[in-house]
Amino acid sequence: MAWIYLALASVVEIIMAISLKYALGWTRLVPSMVGVLAAAGSVLFLTLAMRSLPAGTAYAIWTGTGSVGVAVLGIWLFNDALSPLRILCIGLIVAGTIGLRMLDA
Repeated sequence: MAWIYLALASVVEIIMAISLKYALGWTRLVPSMVGVLAAAGSVLFLTLAMRSLPAGTAYAIWTGTGSVGVAVLGIWLFNDALSPLRILCIGLIVAGTIGLRMLDA
């Protein structure tokens, strides 16, 4: 169940970041509210996951998964730069996340 909570925390973290991008510096009410609520939900799910997962592993996977998700969605939704070096860096985050998951299986 902890891994499910961690996956939910990561998804909600991605929703938070994308919402805050759409909030345009807190100038749009609905995306701002979604961002704040998603931040709280993400931390709640992370806290539940940390009941039985090592804190360092859970946090690293949460931030890594969130970073990759936001980077990919930024490329897709906001035309963020896409370069071979950016793809390599995203791949390194994915590899590290998978490695940590395998260590705490």
